[in-house]
Order: sequence, then structure tokens, then C-alpha cells
Amino acid sequence: QVQLVESGGGLVQAGGSLRLSCAASGSSSSLNAMAWYRQAPGKQRELVAAIVGGGGRTNYADFVKGRFTISRDNAENTVYLQMNSLKPEDTAVYYCNAILHTMVYWGQGTQVTVSS
Repeated sequence: QVQLVESGGGLVQAGGSLRLSCAASGSSSSLNAMAWYRQAPGKQRELVAAIVGGGGRTNYADFVKGRFTISRDNAENTVYLQMNSLKPEDTAVYYCNAILHTMVYWGQGTQVTVSS
């Protein structure tokens, strides 16, 4: 079992920055991949960024490339999402995701609101 707890969401003006954190506990030392997804009202949940294995190979959605950075602290079992140059369309609930073997785990989500 893996537990994921997100933090760092909030309200920010367009052009501002936020850093999200996701702390993993339980059987988290062998996670295959961790990622951030988001879901805006009335829309499907979508992948924002992912980091695979301990080596830090990353993947980003086109709409965040150059603005967001995902990173992972293996010692702390924590994944971060640094979000810069935020836009109103980035407003959503952001969810942390982790994969351990064939199991997929989700955090409870953290709200990010970007005002224009």
C-alpha cells in the first residue's frame, strides 16, 4: 500500500508561481513512477507531468512544457511540481499519482486557482 499526500495548492495571480509537493509513504521506496494529473471542472483528468524510476526521466504535457518542472527527492519519497508562468487555464485540482508494480495510487488532490 502507498499513501500520497499533496500540499502546496492555493490562489495565485496569472504569471505567478506555485510549488506542489506529494509525500509518499507506505511501500513507497520501490515506486516505478510518479506523476501529476489535473482535472478542471467539467473536464477529464489529464496528465501534466511524470517522472519515471529513480533516474529521473521526465515527461510533460505540451501545455506545460517550459513552464512546469517535475522533480523527485528519492530520499524523502517526495515528488514536486514547480509551476511558473501560471495561466487562468491552469486552474484545476491537481492530483499526485504513483505506480507500484501493477497498482496505481492517487492522492486526495490540491486545488490550484489562477486569477486573471
